[in-house]
Amino acid sequence: IEIILNNYFGVVVIDEAYINFSRFRSFSQELREYPNLVILQTLSKAWGLAALRVGMAFASEQILEVMNRIKPPYNINQASQELVLKSLEEVDQVNQMIQEIVEQRKSLEGALLSIDGVEKIYPSDANFLLVKIRDARKLYEYLLTKGIVVRDRSNVTLCEGCLRITVGTLPENNKLIREISAFLQN
Repeated sequence: IEIILNNYFGVVVIDEAYINFSRFRSFSQELREYPNLVILQTLSKAWGLAALRVGMAFASEQILEVMNRIKPPYNINQASQELVLKSLEEVDQVNQMIQEIVEQRKSLEGALLSIDGVEKIYPSDANFLLVKIRDARKLYEYLLTKGIVVRDRSNVTLCEGCLRITVGTLPENNKLIREISAFLQN
């Protein structure tokens, strides 16, 4: 990313929607060094406020001036603003949830890797895992019958045979592991 920032003189946008779950730091600390950098973050993922559709952009003053000229004047409604402000008072609770998700992600990854038929788990710094797995489409349909919703990514280029599995709570993850194991053993 730094090579691009140093050699490309247009605007470089980095989507940090999942930064709260990442072991890497935000690039927002680099804004002073790179005036062409825009960082996008959201309250949809770690904060659980997807329905509000609230995010933020961090950039140089020059870029923000341009963005403010083209955005609608009241682009966030009052109710959403109030809910966001109330949620921001719960930083400790959100940080605890993030830590639990990161721990569960690691545990879920280990459990999945122990199942015969799980071919690969791609590295993740998000609240989900992308898993290449035998009979992904049939497994997806089977999991639906068990009340478990994952995303079948088999039709996405380079994701053939993959399921996108959101990290759940320990009981949810245990149920998922049991059902995947049961399906793949048959």
